[in-house]
Amino acid sequence: MHEQPSSSKPSTSEQILDLLLDALLERQQKRGPEPAGAPAPGTEPAGAPRAPEPTSQESNAKGRKPSPKSAERRPTSGKKPPPEPGPGDEGWTPPPRLPSINLGRSLSRLLLAMLVLVVLVNVPLNRHGTSLARIMPDTAALVIRDGLVVKGSGPEIYVLEDNKLRWISTLEAFEFFGYRWEQVHIVDDGFLEEFEQGRPLHMLLKCDGSPHIYALENGQKRWIRDIPTFETEGYVWEDVKMVQCSYLRGLPDGPSIPEDAGPPPEP
Repeated sequence: MHEQPSSSKPSTSEQILDLLLDALLERQQKRGPEPAGAPAPGTEPAGAPRAPEPTSQESNAKGRKPSPKSAERRPTSGKKPPPEPGPGDEGWTPPPRLPSINLGRSLSRLLLAMLVLVVLVNVPLNRHGTSLARIMPDTAALVIRDGLVVKGSGPEIYVLEDNKLRWISTLEAFEFFGYRWEQVHIVDDGFLEEFEQGRPLHMLLKCDGSPHIYALENGQKRWIRDIPTFETEGYVWEDVKMVQCSYLRGLPDGPSIPEDAGPPPEP
């Protein structure tokens, strides 16, 4: 009895594989036959030396053009430039000479200016023959200002106020108003004559419990008889200083103003 061959139908998976194989064969035929021994795409042939990987500096330098300055710095040849000749060498030339400062001429001009200054300082400035050197005896007196204390050849001491000389009548007034002897500048009498005389600076005292006013001179109190006498003597109320009555009583009595006014009353 003969066995009947069983009819086998290909499965779905086998059909898909056949279609894929057919598609690959068609693509291979279109590319053409590959040469024998050619490496597969993406692979390197066996035994071929690998190229060294570029460093970070080389990779940064790729695509960047060298600057003109860097190109100029590169030596064109391996030879160094010849050194410049020094003093005594062949081909050496001395540097150009610097211009002169004419020291002698500058010194002569300075001496001439000093001579002119000395002459101007000693030229008389007024009819009295007073020169600038005598008017300004020291550097502190160069500034003419209010409060400047000066003294001529006499014993009188003056203070300059409002461009007028005020005579400081007594030593007590000198000390009371805070002047010091180191402030006094000795000047020529011609300098004093250049200013107008102001009212004298007196030391006038009064206490609250008494109506009398006294002028302090030479350590003594001088009673001023009345207001007309006060004004006739040139006194001003701004010069009257208030003190304790006990202080006035402790001062010795001097001659009254005027002297024929009689004995002074007690404050």
